Amino acid sequence: MSWLSRLFGGPPPPALAPSRLIVGLGNPGPDYVGTRHNAGFMVVDRLAERLGADLSTEAAHAFVGEVAVPAEGDAEAVVLALAKPLTFMNRSARAVTALLDRYGLDVDDLLIVYDDLALPVGGLRLRGKGSHGGHNGIRDLIQTLGSTEFPRLRVGVGNSFPPGRQVDFVLSPFDDAEEEAVSAALDDAADAALTFARDGLTAAMNRHNRR
Repeated sequence: MSWLSRLFGGPPPPALAPSRLIVGLGNPGPDYVGTRHNAGFMVVDRLAERLGADLSTEAAHAFVGEVAVPAEGDAEAVVLALAKPLTFMNRSARAVTALLDRYGLDVDDLLIVYDDLALPVGGLRLRGKGSHGGHNGIRDLIQTLGSTEFPRLRVGVGNSFPPGRQVDFVLSPFDDAEEEAVSAALDDAADAALTFARDGLTAAMNRHNRR
């Protein structure tokens, strides 16, 4: 945080003006690191590591960072904002709406990344709209935005839990046997997010959705 922010008590302004915003959903704090429900955080962390982005700034109820993504092939360079909300999963919309306001972006410029029980570990699915599918973070976003139409990237976490143990399952870490598939999925999800940032949702869906 800059000396101006400390003096006046507010978050620092964005270092760059992004044209895309990638938000990974999850729960903050050490108790939730590496859990299935934090798959969205894990994708954003992988993307930040790849791009050299600093996510230490607190603003708009989230850890945020802005980074310039260099041009590649026919795709032009783009400035990307990455964020991990600090509001906990069930109140994700508070951070997402504040982030959109901070950067002056529309929902079409936003990609929400989150865990999905309906997909196997390692599975990915990009969509431009859809129901919440029982995911409380997405439920909160739909209720607050008043729409089901916003880009999202679902990251499969499996569903091998007995009846009545869903909460315990999503708040548990991945098994050792799943680590290779999870790491590959995080890399693939980071690739998909970058394609969205550079080329848009349709190109990302065509390139990265797994049949």
